[in-house]
Amino acid sequence: MFRSKVTALVMAVAMLAAASLIGQAHAAAPEAIVTPVMTQLLPDYPGKEAEMITVVYPPGSVDPVHRHNAHAFVYVLEGTIVMQLKGGKEVTLTPGQSFYEGPNDVHTVGRNASQTKPAKFLVLLLKDKGAPILVPEK
Repeated sequence: MFRSKVTALVMAVAMLAAASLIGQAHAAAPEAIVTPVMTQLLPDYPGKEAEMITVVYPPGSVDPVHRHNAHAFVYVLEGTIVMQLKGGKEVTLTPGQSFYEGPNDVHTVGRNASQTKPAKFLVLLLKDKGAPILVPEK
């Protein structure tokens, strides 16, 4: 009886330690660097604007699950990125390739495919005026 309690306690401590290490590894992933390029009101579409940004994924960078509530057009400039939308297939993109996200899409995977080289891409968002670029998904 005593031995089974000790075994259970050791297993519980080991599982907590493993979960902590996984959490630390994910938390240690470098964040994407977002740089605004321009914002343009769209007079022919009242209440709408186009916003252009560049995103740099440092080596090992991983985005949280999110949405944009916008039409998002992605064009890869440097490196290799991996993207996936909820219900879709994971795709790997290299320079010159593009990706589209609609206003109702949930972006489940966004990451740098490399652990050693950065990746950079340009994003054009067509969205409501003043709306945030990214909305975390719960």
